[in-house]
Formats: sequence, C-alpha cells, structure tokens
Amino acid sequence: MSQPINQMQEITATELKQRLDEGNDIQIVDVREPNEYAFARIPGSIHIPLGQVVNRMNEIDPSRETVVHCKMGGRSARAIEALKRAGFQGELVNLKGGITAWSNEVDPTVPKY
Repeated sequence: MSQPINQMQEITATELKQRLDEGNDIQIVDVREPNEYAFARIPGSIHIPLGQVVNRMNEIDPSRETVVHCKMGGRSARAIEALKRAGFQGELVNLKGGITAWSNEVDPTVPKY
C-alpha cells in the first residue's frame, strides 16, 4: 500500500555508517518501542517512540541532519510524516531497512529480531 510521500529522503545503513565515520554531524532518532530499543540499538541514537515523537519533537535539533529509524523503515517513515505535519523544520532522512539493515550491512553484533 503506497502512501503519497513527497520525496522522502532515504539513506542506506552503509551510507549512514560512512557519513558517521567521516565525522558528519548526524543525530539518529530511534522511534521503536522501549523493549526493542533495549534489545538492539545504533550507538548514540536518541530514543523517542513513534507514539511520542510529535510531543517530544523539541528534543530533536532542527539545525542538525536527522536520520530516523525503526526496525524495517515503516514506522520511521510515519514518524517523518508526522513531524513534517507538526511543523518540524529540520532535515529528516529515513534509514532504509531500519536497524535490520544496520545489522546486516554495518554491524552484525547488533541483534536481529
């Protein structure tokens, strides 16, 4: 089921890792549930569950590039849509394939579930 997404930006896990390694200032927002975050996470990410993302958008710095992720990429896309509708001004990029792709492509020590 496709939704009208106005050119949502995406980044692959490999690209994200490369940009982090180059020292790019990127904040990573994890919109999964607390039990998922406790089980597996990308180091340095900010945890704001999808249901709280609009109410807590003041915790996301709009002056920094922001990569949003979940398990596979669906919830993070919804979070980006919700943030844009709520008037968030910063750059939001969806991590393609979510933390599963991060585990597959970048860091196999991150557990999959």
